[in-house]
Amino acid sequence: MKGSRGPSPGLWLGMAATAVILAFARRVRAGDREHELGIDLGVSILGISDKATPDVGAGFGVHYGYGITDQIQLAVNLQYSVLALDVFPSDPPTHPAAMWNGDVGLEYMLDVMRWIPYFGGLVGGYWLQGGTVHREILPGAAIVVGLDYLVSPRWAVGFEASEHFLFTDMNLYTSYTTAFARTEFLWGK
Repeated sequence: MKGSRGPSPGLWLGMAATAVILAFARRVRAGDREHELGIDLGVSILGISDKATPDVGAGFGVHYGYGITDQIQLAVNLQYSVLALDVFPSDPPTHPAAMWNGDVGLEYMLDVMRWIPYFGGLVGGYWLQGGTVHREILPGAAIVVGLDYLVSPRWAVGFEASEHFLFTDMNLYTSYTTAFARTEFLWGK
């Protein structure tokens, strides 16, 4: 045809970008029979009803995950939080200095190339200690939301936020929130 110049440069650019994306896109993490083991570092915030301000401190943890299916993962978390360094003997007997928690549950993962958003629910135990609390173990649960980024096929980094519920003392411990930066090693399949 006279005057026809072929596909426009924009079309060529779009086709090239699509080819590059498809060439590098792959199922990167969310998969059955895949494992992850990682460490967490962040902040913990405990709200106590008889205290004007929440206790804020550093949090540390380890986590393990196992892909049951491509989208569902078994999650196991063990975390330690330093909640208050300034607890006084005159404070009410409800102010812990630290807390351990161990939780297990399921997470649903959306695999979007290298970015993996996820959410889930876990149940476990919470051990409050120190401060004006001698030792107290409470049952609880957590709702988690996170986003991981696959740096390589065997290493990921990410962020996870969790809201925890301490069942037997929800009126006293009104909120317990954790936010962690994470790194993890991946293997399997």
